[in-house]
Amino acid sequence: QVDRYLYHLRLSDDVLLDVMARFQAEMVKGLGRDTNPTAMVKMLPTFVRSLPDGSEKGDFLAVDLGGSQFRAHQVKVCDDGKPSSQLESKFYPTPKEVIQGNGAELFDYIAECLLDFVETKNLKHKKLPLGFTFSFPCKQTKLEEGFLLGWTKHFKVRGVQDTDVVSSLRKALQKHKASFVPAGDLDVLALVNDTVGTMMTCGYDDPRCEVGLIIGTGTNACYMEEMRHIDLVEGDEGRMCINTEWGAFGDDGALDDLRTEFDRELDLGSLNPGKQLFEKMISSLYLGELVRLILLKMTKEGLLFNGKVSTALLTKGKIEMKHVSAMEKYKEGLSNTKEILTELNLFPSEEDCIAVQHVCTIVSFRSANLCAAALAAILTRLRENKKLLRMRTTVGIDGGLYKTHPQYAKRLHKVVRRLVPNCDVRFLLSVSGSGKGAAMVTAVAYRLAAQRKQIDATLAPFLLSLETLREVKNKMRTELEYGLKRETQASASVKMLPTYVYGMPDGTEKGKFLALDLGGTNFRVLLVKIKSGRRRSVQMYNKIFAIPLEIMQGTGEELFDHIVQCIADFLEYMGIKGARLPLGFTFSFPCRQASIDKGTLVGWTKGFKATDCEGEDVVDMLREAIRRRNEFDLDIVAVVNDTVGTMMTCGYEDPNCEIGLIAGTGSNVCYMEDMKNIEIVEGNEGKMCINTEWGGFGDNGCIDNIRTKYDKEVDEGSLNAGKQRYEKMTSGMYLGEIVRQILIDLTKQGLLFRGQISETLGKRGIFETKFLSQIESDRLALLQVRRILQQLGLDSTCEDSIIVKEVCGAVSKRAAQLCGAGLAAVVEKKRENRGVEHLQITVGVDGTLYKLHPHFSRVLRETVKELAPQCDVTFMLSEDGSGKGAALITAVAKRLHNVGQK
Repeated sequence: QVDRYLYHLRLSDDVLLDVMARFQAEMVKGLGRDTNPTAMVKMLPTFVRSLPDGSEKGDFLAVDLGGSQFRAHQVKVCDDGKPSSQLESKFYPTPKEVIQGNGAELFDYIAECLLDFVETKNLKHKKLPLGFTFSFPCKQTKLEEGFLLGWTKHFKVRGVQDTDVVSSLRKALQKHKASFVPAGDLDVLALVNDTVGTMMTCGYDDPRCEVGLIIGTGTNACYMEEMRHIDLVEGDEGRMCINTEWGAFGDDGALDDLRTEFDRELDLGSLNPGKQLFEKMISSLYLGELVRLILLKMTKEGLLFNGKVSTALLTKGKIEMKHVSAMEKYKEGLSNTKEILTELNLFPSEEDCIAVQHVCTIVSFRSANLCAAALAAILTRLRENKKLLRMRTTVGIDGGLYKTHPQYAKRLHKVVRRLVPNCDVRFLLSVSGSGKGAAMVTAVAYRLAAQRKQIDATLAPFLLSLETLREVKNKMRTELEYGLKRETQASASVKMLPTYVYGMPDGTEKGKFLALDLGGTNFRVLLVKIKSGRRRSVQMYNKIFAIPLEIMQGTGEELFDHIVQCIADFLEYMGIKGARLPLGFTFSFPCRQASIDKGTLVGWTKGFKATDCEGEDVVDMLREAIRRRNEFDLDIVAVVNDTVGTMMTCGYEDPNCEIGLIAGTGSNVCYMEDMKNIEIVEGNEGKMCINTEWGGFGDNGCIDNIRTKYDKEVDEGSLNAGKQRYEKMTSGMYLGEIVRQILIDLTKQGLLFRGQISETLGKRGIFETKFLSQIESDRLALLQVRRILQQLGLDSTCEDSIIVKEVCGAVSKRAAQLCGAGLAAVVEKKRENRGVEHLQITVGVDGTLYKLHPHFSRVLRETVKELAPQCDVTFMLSEDGSGKGAALITAVAKRLHNVGQK
């Protein structure tokens, strides 16, 4: 008969899994901007963005309002090799007239207690940060602000709901400010829920702790959620602690099928009927009352105490949780139960004692079951957020029910592990979570503010104002002019090399052409077939050959013999060894040209160091190597820079294209300049393409004011120290290395990777630019950023990942802005050359940085628009400028040569 009464209180695993699924759905609803207003589980953002990392230190004050007593604490946090903390507390009563009076009286009372504590501890002359634990649902918009949504736990203070409790406490402290010296120096830095405090306290002792749970007079849970899932807060980087306020789960009827007649009766008799229904099924404040209602009904039906209803059974609140806990001490047999029931004037038989003990067990077991189901939902969400098949984590717990009930903890652990077998959960009991926790949140906020200051100071030199960018544009313009003038060209940092490419494609080009492409670690040979007329097309066949490091840095003869070996393989492969085809040679290094088929190497870049090449004509060196091999002959028509090839490829599609830009491993620009402005070449008619070789901009010190210590470190460690300074700030080859230097500096400052410089981070070149593109991808969660860093042997926390992403962003944004400032100088020059008010022009672009980086192209375009507002610039992606472009230049050169001959 007893079991019949308790049947609906027993919950099977299937029912619990169903509750778990319902709670998961409620969490999603609470996190969504559109669904939050109707969600019962409010999922309140706490603005606590980081767990303790052990480096916190200092003295902090905390006040704690929410239980049967008000508490003030002093917390000392030390970091002497091993993190430790000390807590000193004082307890103050919370009189009924205070917790059910008006707001001004409540906050005055808190201020007076705090003042008493400060005097007792002799802290009046110290300026200590204060954390405020306020264990009621609040809507927060920042860490030190919170608007009360509604009172719980027998509190009913008038005039506080919907107001900011921090500003109310500040006002009360201001009243007493004369008592504090220096006056008013006590300020509230953080408002904390006791659940969050519990998680933070345990997080200080166990870095895996990312869930807080309270099971006492009230019940609640919090956990670290991914920012990208929190619609109610701007930004999607990192994590933030969410205070679920799960006590209200079921207030919309979602748990009505599980609520019994006793739950309904208990709710109707409470201070807040229809609210906090989940809490009323779980927390210790209500479990004793639930037991009383069940026993009352059973007695009325003659199942207990011979049907005699005593005053105790009729008196609300007469059976408390402490009675239920004591009666469930099975080791003591029935003696406890008998003693308690006798004290309540219920004179039980042995059968009565067994039945009552059974009721207590079922009621508290249901509480543990429901709590486990909701907790399992949170753990599952955490595991899914991390995309793990199996997860290890820690739950920080506080609350009288968990601590004092003899069976509760064991039951809860068992059910949680059964519901989430793929989570290895450690349950860690919090020591003064609500007090020490508030101090911990304040300490973490303090640490983050100090770290923020240091990180901002480190990255400040990478933030370029519009004024600075204009200055860069003007300096670039000056250097372009120097490079074109005969008397200044020799000393100019931007070399402005003539290419002897006099025209753009006009669509009449046709024939078969070979193209060679040397400019990086790979070498390509291409056969390009160009058709003219109505069925204009370009077909390409190519083969890629690697260039080993020993050849890149060996002798010139070895390098060119290797190139000719590759050409021979390709001709054999295509079956065209006997044909003497016109050839365009894309040679992506600075060359001084005396004609289109003569190019003297000015100096190697991009890691090449082959000897006996600088100052030599590369076309002659190629011809010599072909002669040495003596297998085939080729008609070398043009030596081409990849930037020019890019412009030609886009010019074939768009006649308005007169500028070529490479933003990849290297950085460069070319453009069609009026012959009359090129003093170093004879003749004033028409135009010629100028290869600016702008990577050398600043080699004369003109942009030293914007070079950071990291740029200098990268330059000094490069193969060509002191040269190509602008390229080293803007090109893919160097950006990863700049990032690595900053990360080392931040790690030395103790702001990253726990202050440990790993062996990997110490290796030059380990941080490739492709990692910047991956890390900065908007679609990439921090979890994936951590995986990329793990591939590099860097064991990062979530906070580390945010900082690394920020560093990458600062470096790549500056690169794009500097590139944009340089390009703005070129388009402005084109506008002035044409003598127009407004210029429409197309820039042909190639390079992995422009193509693959998620933000580089956008920032570059925005910068050009800002700095050259009278120019309407279209950016056109080039399709194989160094291959197709070389063939087109060869074809144009052949066409112009034939016209000249005619």
